[in-house]
Formats: sequence, structure tokens, C-alpha cells
Amino acid sequence: MALRRKSLLALMSMLVLTSTALYGCGKSNDEASSSKPSATKAAQAATTNGETSSTPTGPKASDLKPYKLIMMFPSGVVPKDLQAVQDEMNKYLTEKINATIEIRPTDWGAWTDKTNLLFASGDQCDLMFTASWYYLGQEVSKGQIVPLDDLINQYGPDIKKVLDPAYVEGGKLNGKIYGVVANKEFAATKGLVMRKDLVDKYKFDLSNVKKLEDIEPLLKTIKENEPGIVPLQVKNDRSPLSAITGYGMFDMLGDGPGVLDRTSNELKVIDMFETPQFMDLAKTMHKWFKAGYVNLDGATVKDSEFLAVKAGKAFAYAESMKPGFANQESRNTGMPMDVVELTQPYTTTGDTTSAMFAIPSTSKDPARAMMFLNLLYTDKYLLNLLDWGIEGKHYVKKSDNVIDYPQGVDAANVGYNLNLPWMFGNQLNSYIWTTEDPTIWDQYKAFNEGAQKSIALGFVFDTEKVKNQIAALKNITDEFTPGIYSGTVDPEVYIPKMVERMKAAGMGDVMKEKQRQLDEWAKTQKK
Repeated sequence: MALRRKSLLALMSMLVLTSTALYGCGKSNDEASSSKPSATKAAQAATTNGETSSTPTGPKASDLKPYKLIMMFPSGVVPKDLQAVQDEMNKYLTEKINATIEIRPTDWGAWTDKTNLLFASGDQCDLMFTASWYYLGQEVSKGQIVPLDDLINQYGPDIKKVLDPAYVEGGKLNGKIYGVVANKEFAATKGLVMRKDLVDKYKFDLSNVKKLEDIEPLLKTIKENEPGIVPLQVKNDRSPLSAITGYGMFDMLGDGPGVLDRTSNELKVIDMFETPQFMDLAKTMHKWFKAGYVNLDGATVKDSEFLAVKAGKAFAYAESMKPGFANQESRNTGMPMDVVELTQPYTTTGDTTSAMFAIPSTSKDPARAMMFLNLLYTDKYLLNLLDWGIEGKHYVKKSDNVIDYPQGVDAANVGYNLNLPWMFGNQLNSYIWTTEDPTIWDQYKAFNEGAQKSIALGFVFDTEKVKNQIAALKNITDEFTPGIYSGTVDPEVYIPKMVERMKAAGMGDVMKEKQRQLDEWAKTQKK
């Protein structure tokens, strides 16, 4: 993104949106230009001495007491011009909600330690990134973040206009909303990314590639004719096997073992590693490894696969995909790339809630924090200031919604480069770069609408009661899965060994608890 969300989060990256839900925002906000809008009524309610007013409407920003918001989120960079952008935001937010903001991008590797320290110290934080797969259950069980239902109703009306109601409730746990979902792509599909020059050179017909096994003749051709180029690049935690099974064939239902079969109509938790589908794909990977189609260090290498392509050492790799993905990977690799999908778009809770903001219990004014979040869903000026920085300095507009770098500025030297538009508010109000398809947001809409929805959509697993077992099980899978995913080891030998170890370490306890919570959740859906 240019930290790559799907790579780093295993994430990310989704339900059906109606046209109104996808683009729904007030007319005045839709028509906002990139120039700073004039101040309008800023808040829906006053805050007094850090406490929220009970009335749903209230005075202008000038009637609110000044307040400084602190916003934390994981990021790959701390832009050198962060303070300049923050200053511009503060001028605008003072007019809107009589608030200023301190933005704290935090290195992904240090995120857990930093947030744990913050919660332990009780230091103020008003807005914090979270996700259903990323400690949400722990944050709720420990009382580290606050319920948002009333705050959204009173101070987040635009959020509810933009997001489909099912998405607003996507951040629910134990019947209460704890995270405000970013409006972005709400589905994922799995497939392969390939060098277009080699696809064209050997006249590969990608329309004939429908399942993983169909790629074998292509890999064989590359192996026999392109010395020095690995046909299929994998890494220790991702390969076609892990990509296609995880959230492709199965809804992983959050952390720990226990999944739902995508083709089943039953809310029955099963072990993915013991399914025929997993074994069949694992055997294919092992076959390819023995044939020399896969990089020999796949079980240990941690570098993103696109780097091998960028270095001219690999032909293809597996990824989670969304509209515009070929362009994205072409930018990452520095050469034109083709993509082929091996699954159909699928929407799970992990997709819809892969990027959210919560309000920590250490916030001194949760109402003001919600007012800020509300602005990110319809205020185009504020959103793009946070996304891309200052117009004329960090980007220039080529049209109403298309931007490029100013003269003399590029991706390497631009002073503001968070590159995290998927994380904040309504991404569909974010400007599009000249290198992107100008119809990308329409493609997102079609993508979301065409996705199959998991029958467990909306379920979030609370790991608190089985966290010790999950930690032990993770140690086991970390030991076995790199060799299995990469095809390095014989799956018919190592999968049974792994499953045996997992059962002894409490896999049954985790699956039983996940099934119990899923059954309880299902009861609430019938009311």
C-alpha cells in the first residue's frame, strides 16, 4: 500500500450494495470540489465537558468547545509532509466541528505493541483502526473500545446514508456495533497474476483457465523455455493453495480453526485441513514443486511474490483480487500483468469488516470522534486531504475526479504518500489516479453486487474463551503450513501429522466454541 493490503493483512479486502448505498451521499457533498468548501453546520450535537448531548441536533461548530482528536492507524510510512496536511485538516475541522486532529501512522510491525501500550497506559486515543480479523474480539472483551450504536444514530447520519444497513451492523459483536466499516470493495476473488509479455509471447489462452489445474501447461512452457524464470512464485504463507481455500472455497469465520464450506447451506463448522478439496489442491502443489514449477525456497521466503516478478525471476503468483487489480500489480511489478480468476467473488464478514475504525475507551469525547468519522463518508474535500494530501503540492487535478502528480513530483519523492484510501471512510469518494481506470468505482459496484454472500455474513468470532488454544494451534500451523502451501512436502504425510498435533492442542475446543457462537448468532438473525 503502496503497502499492499492483501499481502499484509492476508487481508482484506463484501456484500451487495445498492446504487444508493454505494454512492449515497447528500447532493451538496457529492458536488464538493477539491477547493476548500465554506463552513456549514458542523455538528449534530454539542459536547459539553467531554460528554455528549442527548439531543440529535445542535448548534454550529462555534458553539462546541475546542477539542483535539487523536487518530491511530497502521501504515508503512510516516509521510514527511504529514504535519502540513494535518495543519490543513485542522483549519477545516475547526470550521466544521471545532476540532483539531493529530494523526499517528504507526508501523505495521509495531502496531500491536504500540496499541497494547496505549491501552495499558490509558492515554487518550479517539479513533483507532480495527478489523474483524484483527483483535476486534479482544478489544471488545477487554473493554478497550466503546459501543457505537447510539453514537452512530446521533452523530453519524451520513454513515447510515452511504452504507447499506447490513454494513453498518457489520462491526457488531455480541449484539453491539464496535467498528465503523470503510465503504470499499466488499468481496474477494482468488486467482493468478502473470507477466503479460510472456502470456503474449507463448499465445496463452487465459479464457481456458477455469481451475488451478488448467495452469499446468502454462507453467510447463515457461519451465522449458525461460531459463532463470520460476513459473510460479510462492511465499511461506501464501500460494494458490492458501489463496483458493482461504475465503475462496471456505469462509474462515475469523481466527482459529473451523470454517464453513462455501457450497454448503449448513452453518456447520468443519476443519478445512481434513477436507478433500484442501488435500487435492495440496497434492497439485506438491506435484508442481517436484516438477520444478515452484521456487525451491517457497517454504521459507517471506518477500512478496511480486518482487520476484519485478526482478525478472518469476512468471506468476496467486493473489486475492478485485476490480483494477491488473493495473495495481502492473504498478507493483513495473511491467504489464494479466490476471485470471479461479473462484467467483465471495462476500464474508472478513471482507466487509476488513477495514474499520473504532473509538477507544480512552477517548475524552466519543461524540466528536463520531462527528469526524461521519465527515469522511460524504465530505469529499476532507477525505481526499487525508488520502492524498494538498492539491497543487502533492497532486494536481486532471478532471473532477482524476489526479496526477505535479510537475517534478513522482511516487518516489512526493511528500505525502500514505496510499491507504481503502482504510478511510467512503473510498468511492476518493480521487482516481491517471494510471487507473476512470470507471473503477462502477466496477466496484458491479463486483459487490455480483458476489455470493456467505450464509455466515455478519458473524464475528470472539476468541477470548479459547485464546490459549488458538495461540498453541497457531504455533503448529506456522510449523507445518509453509511446507504444505508451497508444495515442498508430501501432503499425504504432513497434513495428517499436522491435524493430529492440532487435535491434541485443543482444535476441538476452538471449533466447538466457534460452533456455539455461530449457533447463537444464527438465532438472532431469525428475529
